[in-house]
Amino acid sequence: MSPTVEVFADISCPFTHLGLAMVVDELAESSPDAEVRVRAWPLEWVNGSPLDPVATAGKIDALRAQLGTDRFSGFRIDHWPATTIPALNLAAAAYDADPDTGLQVSLALRSALFEQGEDVGDPRVLAGIAASFDLAPPPVEASAAVRADYADGQRRLVSGSPHFWIEGHDYFCPSLDIGHDAAGGLTARLDPDGLLGFVAKVVDQNTGRAP
Repeated sequence: MSPTVEVFADISCPFTHLGLAMVVDELAESSPDAEVRVRAWPLEWVNGSPLDPVATAGKIDALRAQLGTDRFSGFRIDHWPATTIPALNLAAAAYDADPDTGLQVSLALRSALFEQGEDVGDPRVLAGIAASFDLAPPPVEASAAVRADYADGQRRLVSGSPHFWIEGHDYFCPSLDIGHDAAGGLTARLDPDGLLGFVAKVVDQNTGRAP
């Protein structure tokens, strides 16, 4: 049976947008049969309020400068979503359709926010994304699936976004090494060893080798 990678993740977290894309790309090469299930971990619930767009813009600037990534080419601070709950509802509904649709919608939502400058809290934007995958527009209030994901993440002591799980083993953002310098500034570097170690665990599960 193909392994299932679970990822508890927020939509508006820039580390998730970059780190998740890197993992998905690597798994497509190394373990294409693996199912990646992106589960809801809304940081606006964790923190009691949505992420601050100004603070997020600062993190994006650091990621651009230190990693040279173009994953945030369309980011617009004035198109920041007031809430990501409806977007998480859409991703959960997409997984109800089938796992591949769920993953593609999860990636499309993050790409819309960070690469296309779309407000993924806007019902019209979400309706357009939903229609492109033959899905209904999502409800505004949190769905049962989103609430269940959050409760499960709390039970598992999810530490942040993105937090990956494979067969009981957990990895926080294995593709990136995020920290702070002595002055408190954000530091970021790619973590190829962490990424390859995580992917090796997935491949082990896929081939039936002992971890």
